[in-house]
Amino acid sequence: MLSYSSCMIPAVAALLVTCHALRECPGNTELPEIPALPQRDDLKGQSHLSLPNSLDTDPLDVIADLKHRLCRLEGVLVLNGKIRKAGDKIFASNGKKVDFASALGSCEEAGGTLATPMNEEENQAVLSIVKPYNQYAYLGIKEGETPGQFKYINGMPLSYTKWYKYEPNGKGTEKCVEMYTDGTWNDKRCNLNRLTVCEF
Repeated sequence: MLSYSSCMIPAVAALLVTCHALRECPGNTELPEIPALPQRDDLKGQSHLSLPNSLDTDPLDVIADLKHRLCRLEGVLVLNGKIRKAGDKIFASNGKKVDFASALGSCEEAGGTLATPMNEEENQAVLSIVKPYNQYAYLGIKEGETPGQFKYINGMPLSYTKWYKYEPNGKGTEKCVEMYTDGTWNDKRCNLNRLTVCEF
């Protein structure tokens, strides 16, 4: 008897090949071309196939979700370094020290962005990568147009901070943010080499 899950095997195989071979995971919203899967209405009266009556999930939605998850994991594995999970986020480092623009570029190339802790759990996950390297790391946070007003790199205002005592104090001269090896933050110039930590 052919089940719904066995119909998914060729689709998932095609998805894996497409994601790996075409290297189109980051930023791509198109679904790969895959063989059409049978729909419940198409299977009425066919006793050799069975689908659960409660099946409400569109197979293309399942495939889109699988593609997103596989591409995220592929991005993490590309970094080939330390990996930590906090909530829905995965944090990873390749162990390289570079300036802010290069760190951001490396993360985006792998399908992620610079680590942007939005709560204590995420900050601790980033810290658990920073500590073993004993290196400060850039965060995905930059100073906005108003000196002393920092935002996530996507432009949203900060919802969580962990500033070191008396920081930030650059007053417009230190546009980037680094994490110290104790998990606190400091505003810093963007042209210094710091550990690359990405989130996916």
